Amino acid sequence: RFLTSRAGHYSVLLLVSLDVSCIFAVDFIINLFTCEARSPHSAWNTALEALGIVSLVFSCLFMVELLASIWAFGAAYFKSKFHCFDALVIVAGFVVDVLLRGVIEEVASLVVILRLWRVVKIIEELSVGAQEQMEDLVEKLTDLQRENEELKAELKAVK
Repeated sequence: RFLTSRAGHYSVLLLVSLDVSCIFAVDFIINLFTCEARSPHSAWNTALEALGIVSLVFSCLFMVELLASIWAFGAAYFKSKFHCFDALVIVAGFVVDVLLRGVIEEVASLVVILRLWRVVKIIEELSVGAQEQMEDLVEKLTDLQRENEELKAELKAVK
């Protein structure tokens, strides 16, 4: 229930947003400052290491979310091409974060582009939230229309 609930979607949305923020911080801003300085600063290296650990934590959280989704929905989870591609991105990002270090990690940082796919996941999560709100509104509208018809019939009977 949690995975399909509004709270579940907002939780994933928050995690994805934080992860994308860290990706931008690591791969764009900090590397830009490091390159401009042309000399290694321990503060920037510490920040890069810390954000690398944060990236690993996010990868683990997304793996847990993926495994929970597969467990909850079974093979039906992979009927959606979106879910298949998202699972591929999550697994690839996890492998890069866990196994690859050093020069190989730099080459594998191309996976960052795939990790930015999660921006699309943000949009998907927002659309699911909007769909849930729309379903609630349609249900309320149906209830109000039924109540309106009942009141009209009662008013007609009173006249």
